[in-house]
Order: sequence, then structure tokens, then C-alpha cells
Amino acid sequence: MKGFKEFLLRGNVVELAVAVVIGAAFTNIVNAFVKGVINPIVGVFGTKDLTSYSSCLKGPCEVSATGEVTSGILIMWGSVLSAALQFLITAAVVYFVLIAPMNRMAARRKSAVEVAAEAEATEVQLLTEIRDALVTAR
Repeated sequence: MKGFKEFLLRGNVVELAVAVVIGAAFTNIVNAFVKGVINPIVGVFGTKDLTSYSSCLKGPCEVSATGEVTSGILIMWGSVLSAALQFLITAAVVYFVLIAPMNRMAARRKSAVEVAAEAEATEVQLLTEIRDALVTAR
């Protein structure tokens, strides 16, 4: 039980839980953006909803009032296109808002640590030379 408690309280698990919650909330924003902005732009050239785009693969396609295909093979490529657009928008926002700034911050932090390490190495080398000079002077 102690190991399980340590696992849950470890930073990675808490960060992952926060990421899932933020991701779920962000998904709603992206869905609203696609429905409110992308679909009307597509509507200028055709229907206002991407999910209404489809093609009949075999035979005459008939759809019932409940939305079930009663005959033929209906390929609903508009919903796939909508999902792909939502994914691309989500990925772009996550990359440019979260990943790119974090990479820049990590690079700055790394360069500061490297500078400190170099300064410490130079200091140790200088102290070694001073010690050696004192030993030879005796």
C-alpha cells in the first residue's frame, strides 16, 4: 500500500492527471472552433456542416429518418475530414502554446547550468594550479 501511495503522489502521475483534464477541456474549445468557424467557412462552398459530406460507394444509398443507412454503402468522409481538422488544430495549438515555449525555457536553463558547470571546472583547475605552484615554491 505504501508503494501505491508513493506512486500516486509522484509528480508524474499528478502532472498526467492535470494534462488529461486540460486536454478534455481544450477539446471542447477546438470542437467549438471547428463548428463555429471552420464549418461556416466550408459552408460558403457547400453545406454548413462537414459531417454532411458523404459518397455512396455501392448502389443507391438510402438513409432512414434515424440516420441509419438502409441500402447501399455510404462513406461519410466529411466526418473524417472534420476529425482530422480538429486533430491538426489541437496539435498545432499544443505545439505552439506549450511545447515550443517549454523547449526554449529548457534550452535557456540548460545553457545556464552549462555555464555554471564550466565556471566551476575553471575554478577547480585554477585552484589546482595555485596549489601546485605553492607546493613547488616550498
